[in-house]
Amino acid sequence: MRGLAGSFIESRSGSFAPILILAMIPLITAIGFSVDYTSAVQTRSTEQAALDAAILSITTMDTASTKPQRQVAMQASYMANGGQGTATLNSFDVSANGTATAQASASFAMPTVFMQIARIPSVAVGVTSAVNKAPALVEATFKVTGVSGYWNKKMTLYGTMFGAAAGKPLMTIDYAYGKTGDPKGYGTTTVSVLTTDSAGKTVTTVAQKQVCKLVDSSTPAGAVIQTDGFQTKYYCVDTMYPADGAGAQINVSQMAGLYLQMDVPSGNPSKLMSNDPTTSNRLYSGLKSDQTGAIDYNEMATGQIVDIFGLVPCGATAYQAWEDGGNKVPAPVSNADFFYNVTGKCDFNKRPNNTRLTQ
Repeated sequence: MRGLAGSFIESRSGSFAPILILAMIPLITAIGFSVDYTSAVQTRSTEQAALDAAILSITTMDTASTKPQRQVAMQASYMANGGQGTATLNSFDVSANGTATAQASASFAMPTVFMQIARIPSVAVGVTSAVNKAPALVEATFKVTGVSGYWNKKMTLYGTMFGAAAGKPLMTIDYAYGKTGDPKGYGTTTVSVLTTDSAGKTVTTVAQKQVCKLVDSSTPAGAVIQTDGFQTKYYCVDTMYPADGAGAQINVSQMAGLYLQMDVPSGNPSKLMSNDPTTSNRLYSGLKSDQTGAIDYNEMATGQIVDIFGLVPCGATAYQAWEDGGNKVPAPVSNADFFYNVTGKCDFNKRPNNTRLTQ
């Protein structure tokens, strides 16, 4: 059979061989074009993934970074993620409310193999990407609304800076029991902001002091009288520093993470932490209803780590409370002895939260 086929092709008495060769050229070309096309599709997919990763990476750069600096960083990230050719940052804008938007494109002249038969040495592969990043918490103002109980206790806000492994204290709220003998127990609460000076020493600045006492003959005129769950009448006097201050203003714009810790030496447990799933369920958080004015508190679910950034809304006030260890949880928020509110200010910052690809 092979001999017959060979003789047929080599036969000079016919013209089948030239016709066969000519007929195969379009077939080979089509197969070759298909191979180059498949390669272009795969290259485009790689380019798109690399550009998406690159544009997301520049949204976590320092807020003071310029567009040329972001361009350099984006190109480096693009190449590191397998991108070929040039990535261009077309725009990077931050609106007045801190919302960031960015657009980028990338192009690459992919060399062909089979298409060169048709004098097509390369195929242009182009991709685009866009991102939207919502504003995030950059400042939180804490104000105590009421602390009670027979135990001295201290709440500390810790912040972990970008690139750091451990958190550092940013604020403390110290409560000293007044030993008044009443069923609930009232005392003095001091709210302080902690900063670091040029020498690396911690500077403590008092922002609020609240003194709560039982109502008696010495109660000052005009004091707001309150009644607790034991029908005990008491009042609190707030002193703000400065006098017109809103509370302890904490700059969290350079923080990648925040967590709260409450130390209760006489409690069980004696240390409560929002990032410890075994004790975070002692924290309550809520918002005030626009219709009723009541605060709807929710107790944190057992076994979870709490995102403090997520509990503080932008441009609004959140209300938080702690059950300091005197009662088992879950329990009604009325059992808590540590109440304060937090007002958030949001803007563009380095945290990757609320960032999404839009193209």
